[in-house]
Amino acid sequence: MNASPSVPAAAGHPAPLNLQDFGAAPGSLHALVLQSLDDDQAQEIVSIPLEGKSSIADHMIVASGRSTRQVAAMAQKLSERIKQGGFAPARIEGLPAADWVLIDAGDVVVHLFRPEVRSFYNLERMWAFGDSGSA
Repeated sequence: MNASPSVPAAAGHPAPLNLQDFGAAPGSLHALVLQSLDDDQAQEIVSIPLEGKSSIADHMIVASGRSTRQVAAMAQKLSERIKQGGFAPARIEGLPAADWVLIDAGDVVVHLFRPEVRSFYNLERMWAFGDSGSA
C-alpha cells in the first residue's frame, strides 16, 4: 500500500498544499480534510489510500500538531468544516487528552497526533505492509 506524498514540516513558510499530489478530487471530503489540516498548520500530513484494500474507509490521513492544544483545535475545526461542507457529522475520539485524536468522517479517517505519540505508534508503517520501501 503506497502512501500519498506527505507535506514536509518546514521552518518558516511551508509550501502550499497541492491537493493533486494526494489524489484528492476538488470538492471531495478527502480534499476538504487535507485543506483544513493544511490551513491549521498540521505537520507531516500523510494520506494513505485504502479504497479497495479495506472496508474501514477510502482514505486514512495521519498528521501531527505541535501540542495537545493544537491537536484538539485542529480536530474541532475539522469536525466543524466537515459539517459545514455538507458531509455527515464526524465522530471524534480522544479529544480530552488530545495526544492522539481520531476523527471518523466516514470515507476519510483522520489520526492527529502529538509528534512523540505519532512516532511511538507509527501508523504509517503499520499500514504500509505492502510496500517494499519505507512509508
